[in-house]
Amino acid sequence: PSAMEAVIDFLKNTDLKKAEKAIERYGCLDHAALDPMAYGYLTRAKIKKYCDQEVNDQLIEIEQLFLKSKMQQAATREVQFNALQNARVIKNAEHYYRALFETHDLSWNIRDQHMVEILENIITHIEAICCEPAKIIIWAHNSHVGDARATEMHDRGEINLGQLVRERFFETSFLLGFSTYEGTVRAASHWEGDAMQKTLLPAMHGSYESLFHEIGKENFILDLKANAIRDHLSIPQRLQRAVGVIYQPETERTSHYYFSKLPNQFDALIHLDTTQAL
Repeated sequence: PSAMEAVIDFLKNTDLKKAEKAIERYGCLDHAALDPMAYGYLTRAKIKKYCDQEVNDQLIEIEQLFLKSKMQQAATREVQFNALQNARVIKNAEHYYRALFETHDLSWNIRDQHMVEILENIITHIEAICCEPAKIIIWAHNSHVGDARATEMHDRGEINLGQLVRERFFETSFLLGFSTYEGTVRAASHWEGDAMQKTLLPAMHGSYESLFHEIGKENFILDLKANAIRDHLSIPQRLQRAVGVIYQPETERTSHYYFSKLPNQFDALIHLDTTQAL
């Protein structure tokens, strides 16, 4: 809802007729404003029609406005760019919530492809404004930042942000992972649940996190490009813990661990033996 409001508010200050048309188009997403999951379910059950045409048309219109104003001041361009990004979010969100009722790998891939699309748009925008190469830091969970090709995710047909960034910006990208053995994390118990502080179970025996704990150093950084470290950690594969939006200690092995080759997943890794929730 906030993204739709941002687009409409922008158009109200630009062209009232276009704002009225945006309200009409986004009206197709009436169920999504209250519960995006309901939109996905209703369209899948053929109770409600898809809104892909409406959100695509609105995105194209905002893109055309943006392209016509290239010579305007940077401050004006920033306002327009924000509206454009929100229109992109709405278009991709419509696709994502429909995909949730199809296969998991499809919805996951849509989400991470969206992240890379937004990243590329931000890079283009910054470089157009500043006339020099953009430098960007992305903060996300390990399962998004690490290269999916080095994990079980690849076997499931999943891609992620880290993989796509390496493929598109190989020489200028740097993937940094984080690891911990125990402590506390802030996460929900289920999707759409409230975030809360949770106690992290000690890492499972045989995992990377357990191996790093056994070293006896509380905090350290590993250069995963160093040959000695790569040789030691590449074979065999080890379990790696992934805690994201959700943490379910009662099903930790199935919910939060997968096999990975750490040196192929990240360029470097910071291990904090005991972590504290944000």
